[in-house]
Amino acid sequence: MADWTDKLPQPARDFLEGRRLDEVECIVSDLPGIARGKAVPASKFARQTSFHLPDSIFFQTITGDWGEAAGEEGFIERDMILKPDMSTATAAPWTGDWTLQVIHDAFDRDGDAIPFSPRNVLKRVVDLYHKQGWKPVVAPEMEFFLVARNLDPAKEIMPMMGRSGRPAAARQAYSMTAVDEFGPVIDDIYDFAEAQGFEIDGITQEGGAGQLEINLRHGDPVKLADEVFYFKRLIREAALRHDCFATFMAKPIADEPGSAMHIHHSIIDVETGRNIFAGPQGGDTDAFFNFIAGLQQHLPSAIAVLAPYVNSYRRYVKDHAAPINLAWGRDNRTTGIRIPLSGPESRRIENRLAGMDCNPYLGIAASLACGYLGLVNELRPEKQFRGDAYDGDSDIPAVLGEALDMFDEATELHEILGPEFARVYSIVKRTEYQEFLLVISPWEREHLLLNV
Repeated sequence: MADWTDKLPQPARDFLEGRRLDEVECIVSDLPGIARGKAVPASKFARQTSFHLPDSIFFQTITGDWGEAAGEEGFIERDMILKPDMSTATAAPWTGDWTLQVIHDAFDRDGDAIPFSPRNVLKRVVDLYHKQGWKPVVAPEMEFFLVARNLDPAKEIMPMMGRSGRPAAARQAYSMTAVDEFGPVIDDIYDFAEAQGFEIDGITQEGGAGQLEINLRHGDPVKLADEVFYFKRLIREAALRHDCFATFMAKPIADEPGSAMHIHHSIIDVETGRNIFAGPQGGDTDAFFNFIAGLQQHLPSAIAVLAPYVNSYRRYVKDHAAPINLAWGRDNRTTGIRIPLSGPESRRIENRLAGMDCNPYLGIAASLACGYLGLVNELRPEKQFRGDAYDGDSDIPAVLGEALDMFDEATELHEILGPEFARVYSIVKRTEYQEFLLVISPWEREHLLLNV
């Protein structure tokens, strides 16, 4: 036991210092971003080099149904080989015993990466950058709501009660008093994050009632996607300790802003160590404009990945803190593509279209894929936008069905993300969409039952 625990990341070793490890959760992200896997006794984990799960976990919809995506051999639920990435070993500090979580990578029996495993999709895209001599760097921002416990799906989601005994207030962006209302939950988020070895760059109150944002330090895309994957679980567990829910729905409350996962991008030249978006004198480079153009040209086809559910499209509302366009601008939060204030060495491009409901591996992979196509094809962007971009028309699909149609036609994007992933993803998402279309909503019953 001591042999393998001595090789754990330092935060995991600190968590276990003077304690006996009881259990290891062996996990992998499915398409929605749910942690799937097995919990095994620590003594068993010490003896195993891999474990098996059926490939059908990647064919499941968010409701637990399955898309017919198994391929020519049929739905035989072939076993995958799941191998641990020990660099991801981290505490599960909310459990009653001493437990670690370890993210695993999925392979077939020939040792080839499963092409529709989300972590493998992101690794594929990152590898394409590496082959060009580039090191992609990302920094995700996570927005979410703390809401009152909701046990009846027929009832509207309500803001949580704050420390004062009053419901969380809306339109209090950046208010420290509003943040203090959630103090006990935030304290647990900090404590859990520290136990897991995650560095939070800051927590702020956003514009919605009970809406918070956590910023993460920039770094390797796979590592940051792992952290967002872990953080979603961490935040939910912290909320449950205080009789509320944390939700990452794109639009949980009708009259409040939605929740985004803004993704900041920069690219480092491996040979020189320089940011390729800034020239020797600090000016914008061709690569800077190429990346922006790649986002502008290919993001419409990638929206089905960045906004993966019917609810996702309720976030794209004019003048409601979410972009509706593909314009780019400097320090302009009304544009879909924003260039934040920074020095040349940290020049970055922010994609503001991704929703917090997307799978972090797939959202980051899709955004990087669009930028990559701009770089290798030397695309040129539209002219920089100045002014209020909400004055223009929408550039993005309005509903999931339209987004999936555009995704299915995006063969160039499929080659970057992987054709087999694109095939499986489309089938699973269309299955979800059909499930949704079978549901009769309260709006339909109220306005159509007796009036049409």
